[in-house]
Amino acid sequence: MTDRTAALTSSDPPQRPAALPSLTGLRWLAALFVFLAHASMLSGPNRPDAPISFFADQDLAKTLADFFEPGFVMVSFFFLLSGFVLTWSARPGEPATAIWRRRFLKIYPNHIVVFAFAMWLFASSEPVRAWLPNLFLLHTWSNKPEVISSVNLPAWSLCVEVFAYALLPLLLVLVRRIKDNKLWLWAGAMVAGVVGVPAVTQLLVTGGIPVPMYDLSMNQVWFSYGFPPARLFEFMLGMVLARIVAAGLWPRKLGMSVSIVLVAGGYWLSFALPYPYKFYTGTIIPFAVLVCAAAARDLRGEGGWLASRPMVYLGNVSFAFYVTQGVVMFYGRPKVWGDHTYGVIPALGQLVVLFLANLLAGWLLYRFVETPIMRRFSRSRKRTTPAAPHSPEAAPVAGAV
Repeated sequence: MTDRTAALTSSDPPQRPAALPSLTGLRWLAALFVFLAHASMLSGPNRPDAPISFFADQDLAKTLADFFEPGFVMVSFFFLLSGFVLTWSARPGEPATAIWRRRFLKIYPNHIVVFAFAMWLFASSEPVRAWLPNLFLLHTWSNKPEVISSVNLPAWSLCVEVFAYALLPLLLVLVRRIKDNKLWLWAGAMVAGVVGVPAVTQLLVTGGIPVPMYDLSMNQVWFSYGFPPARLFEFMLGMVLARIVAAGLWPRKLGMSVSIVLVAGGYWLSFALPYPYKFYTGTIIPFAVLVCAAAARDLRGEGGWLASRPMVYLGNVSFAFYVTQGVVMFYGRPKVWGDHTYGVIPALGQLVVLFLANLLAGWLLYRFVETPIMRRFSRSRKRTTPAAPHSPEAAPVAGAV
């Protein structure tokens, strides 16, 4: 079958990959879910003695916190989505330096601006050994809690993205060489790798202080959840899936309706799974089906509301919306509201206010930092291949929960 992107195999002439706006819309929905997961936390990392949830009814607050507890599965979704989109939009013959430049400019300016605000507002007292790795997005290579949780806590997931981006030129070469009739085998191998990480964690990883809420040691939580190489399987699964969709191998019967049911079932399964399997194994296949079904629907011209202009715009803002949550929510909520909680209706109103504040902060970062920098510096003036149209750039959005 014809490769729809025409950019995923090195032998093809340079062509523009088809746009997949529904994936950008999905990215916003996932980012919104992360916000709700953070907003339902009973307490935050900056002020463990102050609530994050606005609900005074402790039973209701705990019910919401329990429901959103597996919000960490969205990390897996974004890693998979990043691999898919970056493979889909890759241009043949593009030098590694061009790839690295765009990825650097996508992440670091936003990160540095928010890092500076966090240091100014609340993190300046942290020791250099804690905040310096955070500045360079190397902090989850450490297994020390004070380093992993330093400064802007949501930035932990960016460490995984930076690692994947560093390897991206090599990974693109490898994935492009997979024959079409082997793609499903490789996808299965990546899923097996995802499931294998928690198994290896339980068998081989020891040491560290106990973490009672996970029934694991700190080293086990770190290795299975934050250690960058352990999360590479999700990124690579997305890359292989992009090849599958591009080659026209995705079965049409696995559409959006099926994927939504699978995602709901996978999320429910996450409640029953033990840690560290709970982190991603229940949803990895449902998320794979969702991303592929949405991409295939775009290729058929059936994008629907996910591909609408408002959803695409919000999806483009979603990275900035995510990365500002550590300042707006974890610092701003206790600073502005203190430990006040409210009845159901007022609490919902305060939640809307917090959401709008976070969205405003994200929009300002997107409008005045991310957009001008990407437009001015992301592409070389000496271009050997035609530029791709606007495509759903993989924003490294993930939950800190």
